[in-house]
Amino acid sequence: MRLRAAKPGWSAKADVVVIGSGVAGLTTALQIRAHNLSVLLVTKARVDSGSTKWAQGGIAAALGPGDTPDQHEKDTLVAGAGLCDVNAVKVLVSEGPEAVRKLIARGAVFDLSETGEIALTREGGHLRNRILHAGGDATGAEVSRALLAAVKNDNGIEVLENALVIDALKNENGDVCGVTLHVIGAGTRDGVGQALARAVVIATGGLGQVFSQTTNPSVSTGDGVALALRAGADVADVEFIQFHPTVLWIGDSSRGQQPLISEAVRGEGAILKNLKGEAFMKYVHPLADLAPRDIVAKEISRQMLSSGSKHVWLDATKIPDFPERFPTIYQSCLNHGINPTIELIPVAPASHYASGGVRVDLFGRSAIPGLYVCGESACTGAHGANRLASNSLLEGLVFGARIAENIAASIPEFSAPKQSNSVEILLDPVIRTALQQAMSRGAGVVRSKESLDETLMTLQKLALFTTNEANIDSWETTNLYYLATAIVRSALERSESRGSHWRADFPNVSQAWEKRIHQRIDSNGTWSSEIAELGVTDVFSTTK
Repeated sequence: MRLRAAKPGWSAKADVVVIGSGVAGLTTALQIRAHNLSVLLVTKARVDSGSTKWAQGGIAAALGPGDTPDQHEKDTLVAGAGLCDVNAVKVLVSEGPEAVRKLIARGAVFDLSETGEIALTREGGHLRNRILHAGGDATGAEVSRALLAAVKNDNGIEVLENALVIDALKNENGDVCGVTLHVIGAGTRDGVGQALARAVVIATGGLGQVFSQTTNPSVSTGDGVALALRAGADVADVEFIQFHPTVLWIGDSSRGQQPLISEAVRGEGAILKNLKGEAFMKYVHPLADLAPRDIVAKEISRQMLSSGSKHVWLDATKIPDFPERFPTIYQSCLNHGINPTIELIPVAPASHYASGGVRVDLFGRSAIPGLYVCGESACTGAHGANRLASNSLLEGLVFGARIAENIAASIPEFSAPKQSNSVEILLDPVIRTALQQAMSRGAGVVRSKESLDETLMTLQKLALFTTNEANIDSWETTNLYYLATAIVRSALERSESRGSHWRADFPNVSQAWEKRIHQRIDSNGTWSSEIAELGVTDVFSTTK
């Protein structure tokens, strides 16, 4: 299938097209250049507008005294709630320290301790201090700055801003050989065009805009994952949407990106309290307020349901150097009339991170030759049912490098795209708000068969609102529809509660569900699913 769009009016060409300018896309592009291959880096807005720069948390890596990759692996597996691909986790934690060192060599500057060493802190789910931060709560911004500086100094990387990727191009063999895209702006590349390549890497980040409230920026509409779905790739683990437990609550009418209150605030001693002023997490988990995110988000939701409140409180008044330690969060709170040094902060869960995505192997290869996926758009299996805090930036660094190595070792020659006769679809952007509200209401932190059935029915009704007006709003809305449908279908099928998937009608973990759900659509738009065993990354070993 493909999105309805005008025929390409211009053409570009590079050895590799990388879609996305977050940590995953930038790292992949730079590593590819180390093999003297040309790169076209396509980004949807400005090159620094993705989710990476908003990351307040840090990067997890076993760099501290007494810490080891094995210990990092154990913490990751615990957070993943029995659904991690162990091989992917081993790759992540064992190659992570070197990936961080390479990032530092590229110019990233991290916070130092009083002794002049990198300061390592803790976040939820970690039993060791292994989180690197930059600027207190501006790690993502520093990582983005350093990588962008390296990209701008490389003449072999062409950056194409304000470009929404539409669909994949395939050759006679069905291999991906480029993409169609739309560029906003003056010049020969204004409007729809095509970028031909020997390999394509999707690194478009998350899909938080599927929900009404999210920590993700407005560009996070899952365009790359939807593109891969329409091209015939599998998605997996998409039911596991991590809701960040502590997002600043700014009122019922708020929509879109919400201000994040980093987990690191709790790492420095902030305590969650209910409306009665009770510190409730100490009764729920041995790590109390530093329990894994899914556990904290669920308990906050329980507290809200039992009290009828729209939020709980985060008490950070005992952190003596809050403005210096968390300058971004401090200013964000002040902007909304809250002084966190003397007042409690109202917080509630919001969509934050997709643990699932396009199913890939340990080298980022999808099941479609020529199409690689990295970062939040991918499902490597490393996160399982719930991503461990600060493993996301690390995943982009580690798997971006592995993708580049594989591309350099196996990249084919250029090939011509075959004319497509695929079924076209395009939905009216008028349905977007209704779609987001339905997803937040029925497929949010708390789900049930009843709520999911109702959501799926709503999505099916909304799919009747088609349009012929091809533009960014209609393309994004159609992408959100695909992703919402995949999430709801998988959430309906998984009849248990595990990690960040909480079914009120199936509240317990089921050993029978230590499996992952693959979703796909055929050329006619028909959905199908497959229950797959864990540890199946080797099924892609024959992929060209």
